[in-house]
Amino acid sequence: MNGETAAVEFEAETAALPDDPASRPQIVLQPGAHRRAEGGHPWIYSNEVRMDAAAKGLPPGALVTVRRAPVAGAEEAARPLGVAMFNPHSLLAARLLDRDWTRPIGRRFLSRRLERALRLRERLYGAPYYRLVHAEADGLPGLVVDRFGDVLAVQANTAGIDRLEEPLVAALTALLSPSAIVLRNDSAARKLEGLPLETRVALGKIDGPVPLDEDGVGFLADLLAGQKTGWFYDQRDNRRFIAGLAAGARVLDLYCYTGGFALRAACAGAAAVLGIDSSAPALALAEAAAARNGVAASCAFRRGDAFAEAGSLAAAGERFDIVIADPPAFARSKRDAPAALRGYRKLARLAAGATAAGGFLCLASCSHNVAAGEFAEAVRRGLADAGRSARIIRSAGAAPDHPIHPDLPESAYLKSLTLALD
Repeated sequence: MNGETAAVEFEAETAALPDDPASRPQIVLQPGAHRRAEGGHPWIYSNEVRMDAAAKGLPPGALVTVRRAPVAGAEEAARPLGVAMFNPHSLLAARLLDRDWTRPIGRRFLSRRLERALRLRERLYGAPYYRLVHAEADGLPGLVVDRFGDVLAVQANTAGIDRLEEPLVAALTALLSPSAIVLRNDSAARKLEGLPLETRVALGKIDGPVPLDEDGVGFLADLLAGQKTGWFYDQRDNRRFIAGLAAGARVLDLYCYTGGFALRAACAGAAAVLGIDSSAPALALAEAAAARNGVAASCAFRRGDAFAEAGSLAAAGERFDIVIADPPAFARSKRDAPAALRGYRKLARLAAGATAAGGFLCLASCSHNVAAGEFAEAVRRGLADAGRSARIIRSAGAAPDHPIHPDLPESAYLKSLTLALD
């Protein structure tokens, strides 16, 4: 392709984009409000924006050029910070996409970000089962893409990403040639953005649960009705670690969902595995996966409340060599954090009560509103309540396909502690 042809193609593509930097709306920050964003933070809050009539009138998800507050006699102070997605009705008003405000945001931009994310995952994993896009950490705020072979599950959690659905689906299709793309736009985050909740197939069709492979163990994920995108790739490394301890062990997996920890342990030679979850459809997929992996004889799954089941098992004198408790988020907001910490403390106490002397206890929190230190303290108190002493042998977060944005502590949401109990 010669330079003239490339220029013509670029102009044609730019003309078709929903974004033109030259005519893009602008928002201006309050005096001094640029410092955090200038330092690398990708979020700008509503109280940091000069919310004049023009800003308030912009539609949710509009692409805007972000400018510093002008300073008399210092025009340089008003230079643009970058291009962002803007929602005047949200507390988190602007999410920066690029520091170069002249860059058009459309299919070309999305393709480059997706290609960068794909290169990283292909270096990390040999099989196409991973989180392809992890929102801000991959430069696409509010976007989650999980890959299940040739099927993609996509979550658009911001109004800006939602408005880019058409070029996004086109970019994903061109890059990966998927047989199906499922839009799992049913997260609570969309409510904060004023977006409707929906689940639909944007490309191809889905006939049922889709298979996935994790280190040679096969699972089934329900992309249409399962939790989040249907699977939790973030616990991959933690599941591998627990599997390494499981040979000959009796294992209790609380909040087992579709059998992630349970089946990894069974396939690693666990003597007996019991999975507990409140979701009958999830348990059905766990049982089906156990049969597919040839470990149905050593696995049992039953429906129940994890707190009640752990307490009942301990009271009945049942003891397990390995106990895992990986609950859903207990804290959906900061105000939920105190109650969540009480919940983690209680869960640690009950789970420890069902753990054999010399056994292992793995506890996790996916609540980004609970800090790692707070979670560890709740676990410590729970162990003390149970009268158990322990040693932490592993403290970990999410697998590397869930990268952490250096300026966004919220992206380091997953905490996991594995303890050896005395």
